[in-house]
Amino acid sequence: MRLLLANSNTSSEVTGTIERAARAVAAPDTVILARTARFGARVVGTRSEAAIAAHALLDLLAAEGEPFDAVLLAMSMDSGLWAARELLAVPVVGMTEAGLLLAATLGTRIGVVILGRRLIPVYDELARSYGFTDRLAGIEAVDAAPQDLLSDPKAFYAPIVEGCRRLVERDAAEVVLLVGAVMAGLPRLLAERVPVPLVDGIAAGVLLAEALVRLGAREPRTGSLARPVGRQLNGVAPELAAKLGGSG
Repeated sequence: MRLLLANSNTSSEVTGTIERAARAVAAPDTVILARTARFGARVVGTRSEAAIAAHALLDLLAAEGEPFDAVLLAMSMDSGLWAARELLAVPVVGMTEAGLLLAATLGTRIGVVILGRRLIPVYDELARSYGFTDRLAGIEAVDAAPQDLLSDPKAFYAPIVEGCRRLVERDAAEVVLLVGAVMAGLPRLLAERVPVPLVDGIAAGVLLAEALVRLGAREPRTGSLARPVGRQLNGVAPELAAKLGGSG
């Protein structure tokens, strides 16, 4: 299968990180197509940037020239996920939704570690919107930006581990999800230092996307995720307008 890894940040460094993490867990016959958004924030970190990233994601998907069998949205706020599912006939997986779904099979209470306190309400809302209100043990924020982790990842291993342990000891978390594209691959490096399973969204998303392709579920023909027809859009890329069934 061919998996499109869609990074709706504009940082090629982030794309490189998630591409390496995806290849580490993908099946031997899975081809990874890693792509970076053409516009938007270098690393999405606010609600307004996330709104722009949703448009950037749709623009990226519509402009892609290579064939693909599934998409992994590789930006941890999952911005534009439902719109992308409406746009395409292939499975579209959000990395944080996938991480929560996989974590739910490993423990009754899910702890979440993120970068930066500002985004605690955002990820709390996201987890609850996916139906995890009763499974969420808590959210711990590490005082670092994604760029910090990119430049010196080992310097933040200890704070990440400490956040995981607090979730286990204080909130009785039985599994911990490391949220953020730059956290991809860390469970394999930190697993021995945390007493419960660790999950990251890229690994979970790759495995879920492969499973969905093998499942072969049909494209919906009705409901809110059925592809639109005859829509009229102004000022968007012609490829995106065509995908939405109209003209730009």
